[in-house]
Amino acid sequence: MVRQIMRDTFFLSQKSAPATQADRAVVQDLIDTVRANADRCAGMAANMIGVHKRIIAFNAGPFAVALINPEIIRREKPYEAEEGCLSLDGVRKTTRYQEIEVRYLDASFKPKKQVYTGWIAQVIQHEIDHCDGILI
Repeated sequence: MVRQIMRDTFFLSQKSAPATQADRAVVQDLIDTVRANADRCAGMAANMIGVHKRIIAFNAGPFAVALINPEIIRREKPYEAEEGCLSLDGVRKTTRYQEIEVRYLDASFKPKKQVYTGWIAQVIQHEIDHCDGILI
């Protein structure tokens, strides 16, 4: 189900709880909402649809990919970036990393670890910040 985008900064600044198997519907709602907003965003965290769970999703070509309970375990090559957000007005500067390694559960709740680089790495970092209550 496509959900409305949360814009309440107090809500968005709260840390999200770990997701469990009981949150499968949230995973699907997040994927549906990312797809529905593909023309204006690259990714979302569950708190952006009103749910305080550590779930992110991002567009990867024609697919939307969900990472459950993502954790960055390695960062390399910092750089300054300017980012916008569907939940916030304007653009802000932030430090990102060109390469990250992420440990997470996939949509089937199987443990995974993957290296991401470039634009996708930046999107993932932004969405994990959302899970941690960090607003750019």
